[in-house]
Amino acid sequence: MEIAKIQEKVRREEYEISLHAEKERYAEGITISNLETAIYNGEVLENYPNDLRGPSSLILGYAQNRPIHIICGYTPTNWIRIITAYIPKLPKWINEKTRVRGGGKDA
Repeated sequence: MEIAKIQEKVRREEYEISLHAEKERYAEGITISNLETAIYNGEVLENYPNDLRGPSSLILGYAQNRPIHIICGYTPTNWIRIITAYIPKLPKWINEKTRVRGGGKDA
């Protein structure tokens, strides 16, 4: 997935947030505005072309001086689906760009 295409879809409000992402963002204190800001200044860290849910990407962006990870893919109607969003931290992330060894995807 290309970040520019994801950003354009979000700018046009052609995205949805999964129930899982809603729960995770709420637990982490991430607002919808934070999600959008993080996507606008984000970069694709990892691509998951063979994900069982369909091809998806891990985006790293920042909002309110916090790193935010957002995993997203496309819906059947070509909108962006935000699958999950969280603040990267130990025990699975050393920092926002570095996984702990064996941390695995969706960590």
